[in-house]
Amino acid sequence: MLAALLVMALGAVVLGAALGYAAVRFRVEGDPLVEKIDAILPQTQCGQCSYPGCRPYATAIAKGEAEINQCPPGGDEGIRKLADLLGREFKSLSAEHGIEKPKSVAVIDEQICIGCTLCIQACPVDAIVGASKQLHTVIARQCTGCELCLPPCPVDCISMQAIRESVENWKWKYPVFKINPAQREAA
Repeated sequence: MLAALLVMALGAVVLGAALGYAAVRFRVEGDPLVEKIDAILPQTQCGQCSYPGCRPYATAIAKGEAEINQCPPGGDEGIRKLADLLGREFKSLSAEHGIEKPKSVAVIDEQICIGCTLCIQACPVDAIVGASKQLHTVIARQCTGCELCLPPCPVDCISMQAIRESVENWKWKYPVFKINPAQREAA
């Protein structure tokens, strides 16, 4: 009887140690669903979805607190990808969050810029460089086209220019096929 208790206690200790090791070794950092949703979002960090950035919006979608149709930069293509990932029905872009626009980049008119740094402070991805009372410029590779630099500019020297499709930035459009309902034969 004592031997059986010792064997059971030893088994419990070994299994407990194995579970403890597995919990530490195979711990998942964050929610994998949030990671997948965040990878689909355009990473503009524009706040048009009513969240401060793409990651908080992805977290809200994963928790069921937000709809999948609140991201104007992602457009219909992004909504379709989110619907497929989450197994939800496609919804068109919510009008209260904005409209889908072509991808664009901010351009600063250097002749008008007064160097106030308000655009630098507003840029969520640090794509604008310059110093106080000095010329500012936009790093086009980093600009996400969020348009957050437009409202704070006191002299309206920033404009958005659409990015033309080229071999370097062309992406395959999400395929959309019309599915016709099966027709029943009359008996």
